[in-house]
Amino acid sequence: MFSGAQISIYPMTDDFVGIIMSALGALDPYRDRLRIETDDVSTLLVGPAEVLFPAMRDLFTAAAKTGVHCVLSAAISRGCPGEPDDPICNSKVFEGPLAPLPERQATALAAVHSAPTTGVFSVAQLSLYVLGQDRHMDEIYGCIEFLKQSGCFEKSKHFATKLNGDTGTLFATLEQAFCRFGPPDGHVTIDLTVSANSPSAR
Repeated sequence: MFSGAQISIYPMTDDFVGIIMSALGALDPYRDRLRIETDDVSTLLVGPAEVLFPAMRDLFTAAAKTGVHCVLSAAISRGCPGEPDDPICNSKVFEGPLAPLPERQATALAAVHSAPTTGVFSVAQLSLYVLGQDRHMDEIYGCIEFLKQSGCFEKSKHFATKLNGDTGTLFATLEQAFCRFGPPDGHVTIDLTVSANSPSAR
């Protein structure tokens, strides 16, 4: 299976170059477990989901800890039939048959409750797409029910669900949404925006 993300980070400050370059250093501990490619539009992260989401968390946290308004935009995908398998993406998370939905929701909640905290508050909106199967809405509704119980749920929006909380808990919630819903060998994507330090009134 191929899994990865195209991510872009936007610090709202004149020193955006310095903040981006410094934040990219947070990816260094993951370079032996991820394929990382940066160009003038985005950074590609390829690897297993259990490494992918902590890497995104640490990148975003490093930028947000500067105190400036930062936004991360990401297109995250697993199981795309148009991508070749890559051994770096091998993960035990997707082994075995698909467990019943309540069991997967419980596993996801347990993982969120044990997530590390960062001390950085963030908000996010995500849209989950379970592609190529007839009962995709069952999986999406199951994910939304998990999100409502995760402790990060803020509200439902048109085309998206809004979350908020500590960045550590938030990215753990996103990881579980990505991993636990949709068939293990299926094509699942997330369209994600995360924001911290926004001057807008909440």
